[in-house]
Amino acid sequence: MFWQTSRFRLDLSMPQVMGIVNVTPDSFSDGGKHDSTRSALAHCEQLLKDGAQILDIGGESTRPGAPSVSLDEELARVLPVVREAIRFQVPISVDTYKTAVMQAVLDAGADIINDVWALRQPGAHQVIAAHPTCGVCLMHMHGVPQTMQTLPMQGTAIEPVMVFLKSSAEQLKALDIAHERIALDPGVGFGKTVAQNFELLAHQDLLLALGYPLLVGWSRKSSIGAVTGCDVGERMVPSVAAALLAVERGARIVRVHDVQPTVQALKVWQAATV
Repeated sequence: MFWQTSRFRLDLSMPQVMGIVNVTPDSFSDGGKHDSTRSALAHCEQLLKDGAQILDIGGESTRPGAPSVSLDEELARVLPVVREAIRFQVPISVDTYKTAVMQAVLDAGADIINDVWALRQPGAHQVIAAHPTCGVCLMHMHGVPQTMQTLPMQGTAIEPVMVFLKSSAEQLKALDIAHERIALDPGVGFGKTVAQNFELLAHQDLLLALGYPLLVGWSRKSSIGAVTGCDVGERMVPSVAAALLAVERGARIVRVHDVQPTVQALKVWQAATV
C-alpha cells in the first residue's frame, strides 16, 4: 500500500510516524511551546532526529472548545514554517480546514492536507482536485470543535464513522482524485465519548475494510486520561501503547507528540513481526 503525496510516494508496508508541530498558543497539550517560526522549525528538526517520517504543521487548535482563528492569523503562523520545512526533504502535512490555507500551503510546496472537516468547507474539494498529486487525509468529526464534546455522538460509533468516511472518499474519487492520494482518520476524540473512541480501536478492522490507509491520532487524548487517570502531561506511556495497538490492528500512520518513544516501541514490534 502506498500514499501518494506531492513530492513523495510513501511506502506504507511499514508504519509511518507523523510528528505534531502545533504553531499555536492554545493547543491542548503543547500550546505556546512552538508558536513562533523559529521554535516551530527547531521542533521540526528535533522530531526528525527522534525518527518522525512525516511532519504535521497546524496553526489553529481543534481541541474541544477552541475558538476559531482568522485566515490571516493562520496563514501568518503556518506559511513561514511550511516554506522553511520543505528543505527537510520529508513529507510536510498541514492540518487545516480553510480552503485558502490549503491553496497557499500547496503553492508553497506542502505535500499533504490533513483536514478535520474532511473537505466539507466550500471550495476544498476543488483545491485538492486541481492539484495533481497532493495527499489528503479525511477525518470524521461529529459536530464542531466548539461544542463537539458537550454534544457528542449518540449510540455506537463504528457504523456512522464508516459511512461518513466511505462517502467522503467516494466524493473525491468522483472528482478523479486517485485512490492512493487518500487516507482516512476515524477522528479519535472529535465529538465522541470515551467508550466510542475505544470502540473504534476495538473494531478498527472494519475501517480498514474501506480499502484506504488509516491514520490515527491517540496522542495525549482525553480518553487516555479517562482510563488511566493521567493528566495531559503524563500520558506519554499510554499514548505509545495506544499507537502500538492501532498499528498492530492495521493503522499505517500514527500522529503523535512523543515521537522518539513511539518509534522505539514500533522497532520492538517490527522485530517481533519479521
